[in-house]
Amino acid sequence: QVQLVESGGSVVQTGSSLRLSCAASVSGLTFNSYAMGWFRQAPGNEREFLATISRGGGTTDYADAVKGRFTFSRDNTRNTVYLQMKSLKPEDTAVYYCAATTRRLGSRRSSEYGYWGQGTQVTVSS
Repeated sequence: QVQLVESGGSVVQTGSSLRLSCAASVSGLTFNSYAMGWFRQAPGNEREFLATISRGGGTTDYADAVKGRFTFSRDNTRNTVYLQMKSLKPEDTAVYYCAATTRRLGSRRSSEYGYWGQGTQVTVSS
């Protein structure tokens, strides 16, 4: 069982940087038993894959829309993952969600994730 809590969302200007955090409370297994993912959803849009990171943190995968601008990392000693975002654009405005899966390498498909946080709002003003 995993409970996820995102934080760090804010209103920022175009070109700004922001770091999101996702803290996990885990029972049964350990945090490093889960690969993690970040997704986002803007009003009227489907949930969009952003990035995934493997259990140990050694493998990451990014959507083309954020590759080179977003960095996904994890600290298994703190049961926390981070999404460092730079060069933010108005089209990055969305609710950002972290998710956990028992898959070793994570997945781009939201259906592969069994645990989700409540989301944190990121708004980028032009």
